Amino acid sequence: MIIIWSFSFIMVDVAVEHIPPLSIALYRFTIASLSFLIIDFYSKILKKTQSKSDEITRENKPFEIKDWLLIFIASFTGVSFFFMAQYNAINLIGPSLPALFVCLLAPVIIAILALIFFKEKLTNLKIIGFVIASIGGFLLITGGDINNLTPQSPNFLGYLFALFTPILWAIYSTITKKISKEKSNFEMLKYIAYLGTIELLIFVIINGELEIFISNAFNIVVIFCALYLGVGCYTLGYYIWQTSQKKLKSSKVASFLYIEPFLTVFFSFLLQRKEIIVLWNIIGGFIILIAVLIINYK
Repeated sequence: MIIIWSFSFIMVDVAVEHIPPLSIALYRFTIASLSFLIIDFYSKILKKTQSKSDEITRENKPFEIKDWLLIFIASFTGVSFFFMAQYNAINLIGPSLPALFVCLLAPVIIAILALIFFKEKLTNLKIIGFVIASIGGFLLITGGDINNLTPQSPNFLGYLFALFTPILWAIYSTITKKISKEKSNFEMLKYIAYLGTIELLIFVIINGELEIFISNAFNIVVIFCALYLGVGCYTLGYYIWQTSQKKLKSSKVASFLYIEPFLTVFFSFLLQRKEIIVLWNIIGGFIILIAVLIINYK
């Protein structure tokens, strides 16, 4: 999952050279939604045995009103708002910084939310880890220069979009963990994809990109990137993420994200993508990496 996701930032960086960020996000989730429809169709045709599987048993449990409310919120925090922010960040400051932001800051925020909502214990070691993470977070976010967070900075908007992504992802992960404890991962992800696609379509129309979206329907580069992002990163990647969250603690699952940004940086430099990244961003990333290892240490 992490290998698939780490290369997704590069794919987005390639795609936004041809089409605006919102439109590529809509292509991604249109394809993801179609893949869920195809899976549903073939499941009904094949009439697979459903009686003995825990996963299928959960599928038979209908979603309650509170579940639908959480799914609706998850569709915004994990799809429409999240990818609108992330893809704009990639477009403005390159693929590596947004990857560092979401993959290294999100686990810290997830750990904090887990303490609040899942009663996971706060130890002295975790407190030390959070303090170290705060120092690393400052260096990662500012690149050692606080002026990067002022409106006068040429990269301010890109940094702002990137900063939103770990917060949105942490909220999404907490919400979906709560739903998936009793309900099917597949059904939950399917409905989140459907709602997210509708939301992105509305945003594309409001932003005046519908004509651009339609005109790129036969753009080979856009469609290839969207297939990778929709089928590989969402349908497969999100399913693995939710399944692992069900079997492990939130903080443990989040720890796998630590590898992702460094793979993205490697792929980005290997393919010579345009970057807005300095040494202090990397140092801050490594400090956070040490912090999250401390937070998850037993």
